[in-house]
Formats: sequence, structure tokens, C-alpha cells
Amino acid sequence: MTPDAARAAMLEALGEVAPEADVTTLLPDSTFQEQLDLDSMDFLNFVVALHELTGAEIPERDYPRMTTPDSCVAYLVEHAAR
Repeated sequence: MTPDAARAAMLEALGEVAPEADVTTLLPDSTFQEQLDLDSMDFLNFVVALHELTGAEIPERDYPRMTTPDSCVAYLVEHAAR
């Protein structure tokens, strides 16, 4: 998966979880929780949406690697189904 495709999937998944948020203004190194006020259920729904969009298997142990836009894109590039 390319970085652009990973970013598009991330933004689409965030749009499903936080439809009221302006995801186009996300800071690359700030956490989703800080920027979008996501709670744990929102984050879990985000991860499920990412899996459905990309085919990436995202085990719970990897959740800390997906907390910012940049880290999420990097993870998806590395782990998304090809």
C-alpha cells in the first residue's frame, strides 16, 4: 500500500468514526485522542474500519503504533494487504 492510499484509508476511517471532525486539518505528530477527542471505543471502531478498508490485521498490541496520523500511515504501508 502506498502512503497516499494509506492516508486516504485513514481519513475515510476517521470520517466514519468522527463525522463531525475536520480530518483535513490533522497535525501529523499529534495523537488522534488529542486532536479529535476519541475515546477508547471510538479508537476501536477506527481500527475496525481500517481493517475493513485495507485488509490490515491490527492486533491490540500494535494499537500504540497507530495513535498519530503519521504513525498510522506508516503502519498501514507496512501491514496492509497487498
